[in-house]
Amino acid sequence: MSAFEDSSGKINSKLFREIIGPQHGRERSEVITGPKFGVDTAVIDLGNSNGLATSSDPLSLIPSLGLKESAWLSVHLLVNDLATTGFAPQYAQFTLNLPADFTLEKFKTYWSHIHRMCEELDIAITGGHTAQVPDQDSTTPGGGTMFLQAPLDEIITSDGAEPGDKIIVTKESALVSSAILAKSFPETVKEECGSDIYEQACTNFYRTSSLQDALMATEVLAPNKELKAMHDVTEGGLLGGISELAEASGCGFRVDSDRLPVGEAPRNICELFEIDHRYCVGAGSMIMAVSDGQEHNLVSHLQDQSIPATVVGELTDLKEGTILIESGKEKTFEFDGNDPYWNAFFKAMEKGWK
Repeated sequence: MSAFEDSSGKINSKLFREIIGPQHGRERSEVITGPKFGVDTAVIDLGNSNGLATSSDPLSLIPSLGLKESAWLSVHLLVNDLATTGFAPQYAQFTLNLPADFTLEKFKTYWSHIHRMCEELDIAITGGHTAQVPDQDSTTPGGGTMFLQAPLDEIITSDGAEPGDKIIVTKESALVSSAILAKSFPETVKEECGSDIYEQACTNFYRTSSLQDALMATEVLAPNKELKAMHDVTEGGLLGGISELAEASGCGFRVDSDRLPVGEAPRNICELFEIDHRYCVGAGSMIMAVSDGQEHNLVSHLQDQSIPATVVGELTDLKEGTILIESGKEKTFEFDGNDPYWNAFFKAMEKGWK
């Protein structure tokens, strides 16, 4: 069985380089940043010193989670990607391939939540595609794309980090994965972890936007000069995201595992589901590469805005490799691209967890 057939989740960097990297349509000079592994957004030069940034992501429809919660993920995971530019999205397109048994009333409710969330974020929905599809039972029934226009030289991309830059992460690891697991299997989580942990996880669900993290960072640091790169924490968790940012930027890194922030609820829930919080999808956390000497300014400013932030390591020269420090011991870090969250979710379903 091939590596592609034997895997789930996002395509790994090897297959990206082999298949997508060399085959991305017509070369156009105005495309400043095109498809690249570990890069959240594309950037197109519109002329007159303006740029168009755009990013795409799957949508979510998770019955055990709920329609409002699914709409939140659909909107905010897209927003998080584009927030890595240092700007807020302005326009959105949605493609929905809904299950054939998805009722009209459910669709009205689901769409009303998407509309209201976009409206609150000043995002105009400009089009898309909506249909029902036989035998469709995926929790990712389509995809979305968001866009923004901004001064070209101020748009940040996740491949702009350099050796010597400090690595900062906001909030904590496994926020969204632990919250989804708790809300999807509430009886089991309450029984095994306690009601307080369950309630903390439910509260964490609505901490999974990293838009303000990014916008607050640009208030205190100059984009592309002091704030070099940002990457939101999706599949692969904090360590996967740091690895992607470093690879995109052509850097190595040194990261202290003991510094990676994890809250009480994510830690307990990840232990229950037997998964490593450092590798679990963690929307809500933002990884930032900051020029040496500016890290404390940024951490202080974010904390003043009630956004926890932690310095966890630094980018290094590529030849120095990727180093993870665990319990004071250094080892070479290799990320296989797998996120344990997905298997944990489906195993819990198979076990009949409630």
